[in-house]
Amino acid sequence: MDKMMYVAMSGARQVMLKQASNSHNLANLNTNGFKADIDSFKALPVYGPGQPGRVYGENLRSGVDLSPGQLISTGVPLDVALDGDGFIAVQDIDGTEAYTRNGSMRVTEQGLLVTSSGDPVLGEGGPITLSPYNNLHIGSDGTVTIRPLGQTGGELAVIDRIKLVKPDQGEIKRNERGLFTTPNDEEPADASVTLATESLETSNVNSVEALVTMIELSRQYETQVKMMTTAKENDVSAAQLLKIS
Repeated sequence: MDKMMYVAMSGARQVMLKQASNSHNLANLNTNGFKADIDSFKALPVYGPGQPGRVYGENLRSGVDLSPGQLISTGVPLDVALDGDGFIAVQDIDGTEAYTRNGSMRVTEQGLLVTSSGDPVLGEGGPITLSPYNNLHIGSDGTVTIRPLGQTGGELAVIDRIKLVKPDQGEIKRNERGLFTTPNDEEPADASVTLATESLETSNVNSVEALVTMIELSRQYETQVKMMTTAKENDVSAAQLLKIS
C-alpha cells in the first residue's frame, strides 16, 4: 500500500506542477514576444528495500520554445519585432544585461527608451536616452533617428543604435522577471539581427494545444486521486482480514 500511495501522490504532485506551467503559458497568450515553457515527464524507479519494482513520474523543465510568433503591423514608430532569430538587449532591474523579444517600447518623461515592462533598452553605450523630438524612426538595424523638437525639413539626428544580439540558443534561460539571460555577463552585438519596424511579434503559445493539454492533465490528476482512494480501500480491507484471522 505504501508504494502504491507514494507513486500516486508523487504523480498527482507532478501533474499539478505541469498544470501550473501550462497555465502560465496560457496566461501569456497575449504577451508580445512571449516564448512558451516546455515541460516533460520522466520515469524514475522507486528505490527502497529490495529491487526497484515501480516507477514514478517527475516533471522536468525542458527549456523554452524559441520558435517565432507571428509578426503583426501596428504602424506605431516605437514598435519593433525581431525579424528572425535574436533578442533586444535591455537592462534588468539589478543593472545586469538581459534580453527580450518584446519590442513594444515607450519613452519616459525623462526621455529614457524603455520596454512596455519598464526595462531600459540598451544602445551602444548603455541605456538609450532621447531628447525631445517631433518625429522618431527606428531602422531595421536598430538605429534610432529623431527630428529634434522645433526642427523642420531634413534635419535629423541619429541618437543611438539598439543593441541586438544572437546568443547560443542552447544557453538561454528565462529568469523570474520573464527576461532571458545567458551564462555570459554580456553578449556581443550582432549585425546580422534585424528588426521589422512598426510591428510586434505575438506570443508563440498554441492556445488549442495548451487547452487540450490542460484537459489531459486534469484527467491524469483524477486518475492519481483514484489510485490513492484504491490504495486506502485495499489497506482497510487488509486490516479487516487480519482482525478476522
